[in-house]
Amino acid sequence: MRILVTGAAGFIGAALIEHLLARGEQVLGIDNHNDYYDPALKQARLDRFATHPGYRHARLDIADGAALHAAFAPFSPERVVHLAAQAGVRYSLQNPAAYVQSNLVGFGNVLEACRHGSVQHLVFASSSSVYGANRKLPFSEADAVDHPLSLYAATKKSNELMAHAYSHLYRLPATGLRFFTVYGPWGRPDMSPNLFAARIRRGESLDVFNHGRHQRDFTYIDDIVAGVVAVLDQPATPAPAYDALHPHPGRSDAPFRIYNIGGDRPVELLHFIELLEQSLGRRVQKNLLPMQPGDVEATWADVSALRAATGWQPRVGIEDGIAHFVAWYRDYYRQ
Repeated sequence: MRILVTGAAGFIGAALIEHLLARGEQVLGIDNHNDYYDPALKQARLDRFATHPGYRHARLDIADGAALHAAFAPFSPERVVHLAAQAGVRYSLQNPAAYVQSNLVGFGNVLEACRHGSVQHLVFASSSSVYGANRKLPFSEADAVDHPLSLYAATKKSNELMAHAYSHLYRLPATGLRFFTVYGPWGRPDMSPNLFAARIRRGESLDVFNHGRHQRDFTYIDDIVAGVVAVLDQPATPAPAYDALHPHPGRSDAPFRIYNIGGDRPVELLHFIELLEQSLGRRVQKNLLPMQPGDVEATWADVSALRAATGWQPRVGIEDGIAHFVAWYRDYYRQ
């Protein structure tokens, strides 16, 4: 198939493209190579497959509708995986305009391109942060998600609403995946595994918010890729038993679905740090601090819907995942 992937130089995008190329797909990757974090890491991810005969690359910003259309139309993708976004909860407090441009304007351009390009299935990235102030665990797709705690979360909720509108109006099959704390080799340097590993390696103390009592449903990158592929291969269809008098937020009479994708095993942050210390062979001082604005205390994905629909389930536990991450981290940053 011809598959277009936005956010190609990103953590999940590059891992997904590598998998798609290995199974023989033709892939067009799109990325703007911005400097939100080290562009050299983004390029290193791309270098793993940049010369593959099934891959081509377009360097552009999805907020530029004309440039996106110029790349999209000649390739004529059958399916699209939209992963490009301005990421990060805390950065959204400092630079909200970046989230409006990339996550709202950019996603609108992607939807228009899919509509006019007769795309057979759009899979797009949502986030566990849409659950916001919710406290009932585990988080279910049936839960209301109307109380976001950050602009980033609000843009991801908006993406789900925008995709549903296009699915309803233009019968565009669309599936949103709410990712839960993705980690592993080639991860983003602004995420906690990389930040903690860097400070532990240097013997520096760690600022640990919420006194380390945060719980996160960490999800290993290989499990994420497997879930994206499982969904991509199964285009969304209208729910046969959809009841408009009792609507389910994750289903519709349009070809639209929302799924959680997570490790299904919440891990306390202090335990996560201890595993990093063990793998890196060094213990550090921990500065236990109060909760930060925009943070949530715990996340836990109910993945039963995705499991029932595709047979997918998480396979990599936190102990093995941390060991794989640290092995990559040592090798990459030693170079």
